[in-house]
Amino acid sequence: MVSTAPRTLIADDQPDVIEALRLLLKREGFQIEAANSPRAVLDRLEARDYDLLLMDLNYARDTTSGEEGLDLLARIRRLDSELPVVVMTAWGSVALAVEAMRRGAQDFVQKPWDNSQLLLTLRHQIDMGLSARAAGRLEIEDAVATQHALLPQQIPQLPGYDVAVAWTPAGQMSGDYLDLIRLGEQRLAIGVGDVVGKGLPAALLMSNLQAAVRALAPDLSAPDRLIARVNGLVSANTATQKFITLFYGVLEGNRLTYTNAGHNPPIVVRANGEHARLDAGGVVLGVFPDWSYRHAQVDLAPGDRLLIFSDGITEAENAAGAQFGDDRLVDLVLRNRELNATALRRKIMAAVADFAGGDLQDDATLVAISRQ
Repeated sequence: MVSTAPRTLIADDQPDVIEALRLLLKREGFQIEAANSPRAVLDRLEARDYDLLLMDLNYARDTTSGEEGLDLLARIRRLDSELPVVVMTAWGSVALAVEAMRRGAQDFVQKPWDNSQLLLTLRHQIDMGLSARAAGRLEIEDAVATQHALLPQQIPQLPGYDVAVAWTPAGQMSGDYLDLIRLGEQRLAIGVGDVVGKGLPAALLMSNLQAAVRALAPDLSAPDRLIARVNGLVSANTATQKFITLFYGVLEGNRLTYTNAGHNPPIVVRANGEHARLDAGGVVLGVFPDWSYRHAQVDLAPGDRLLIFSDGITEAENAAGAQFGDDRLVDLVLRNRELNATALRRKIMAAVADFAGGDLQDDATLVAISRQ
């Protein structure tokens, strides 16, 4: 199962050890790269992917205890949790081997090594690593498919309105929350949120948020009451230092009733060019479980435009490090306020992508609503 030429990184501060391993492994068809210090190891791992790391536990700072190697191992695991790592030391002991395994090494060899046994160990760990990464890719693919299935499959519309959305993950998984929940023929609930962090952990928390909102929305018509209930659930089930921003509103007739829990304030642009921000509500979810939220109302007249968005829109950066920003977004909407929601969404997303050079740094979500 080993690939034709597995890419292997050797980490040791002794040139003769590196050379001996290079000769042995190259003859066996391995691609070899070497690093002679912990910093060099980290630089290599940040620059490219490897099939295996074979690393010494002892470096110049401390030549017997293996502490520097153990510290390096912990940092490697933060960079790549699935990279197969085999450690080696001339001062091997059962305690050191156990500690190395505890910090994420898959196997342990002692210098001087037996060539046949070393090759057997390395090939086995490469095979195991390839299998684990393949399984991980399948899990991610399933998670991505599940997350996309949770998004609104059709955008519900209300009489007198045009509603358009954009949901653009920066990576495979998104921590942005988006939902549109029909609460009757004349009522539409709109939720846009942002989970702190990225990747699968943020996506899982987002899915939990969506489940909670969907369960509560039919019975809790007041946004402040719904937000308070959701905050209690999030606070009880979210790890420390994790939080969620959330804007939740119910559109009925010409009125939007909303509560904003620490989210980017949506923008209402009036037909006459005036604009306002929707910031009434309270703090982010997950920090203060007993927080008392408030709601507010805003009327939407024909020709008005409403934008609800995540910070991936306004914090998109260009090559110089400048952000797209709220002012640029407001100006863009003011200059294009005659457009309906669908055309306005296209205009905004194209402008943000062009500003950022086509590569968004964060998940970007936008709900555009035009009052006809």
